[in-house]
Amino acid sequence: MDDQTPKIYSKKAILGFSILLSPLFGGVLLYQNLIEVKKKKEAYMILGLSVLMTIATLVIVNIPENPKSSLAYLCGIAGGSIFSYYFMPKYFPNEDQLLKKSLWKPSIIAVIIVVFFVLLLIYSNSLPAN
Repeated sequence: MDDQTPKIYSKKAILGFSILLSPLFGGVLLYQNLIEVKKKKEAYMILGLSVLMTIATLVIVNIPENPKSSLAYLCGIAGGSIFSYYFMPKYFPNEDQLLKKSLWKPSIIAVIIVVFFVLLLIYSNSLPAN
């Protein structure tokens, strides 16, 4: 591989982040892949789609009277599968020949965001009820 070969996040990484966190996280990884290969129009379309998928996930999860987290995972699987098995082969047909980016940076960012929300949840539950 030469120095001009772009480094991208793998479709497994995109699927995993979509399932474990949300389609937004997987969409951002695919967005970064597309920016790396200078496909800005497609990148912004993917970013918009990932935001819509995340909003749809929030709506679907909160439809039942007793929300179930399993619905969020199903939505993550659906969104991640669309990104990984439709868009990745469409925009990166030679994905296995490209160099893969390390997952440390997105993993650290994800942990920071999750810790922030957990702390926010703990704090909000410690406030006195009015």
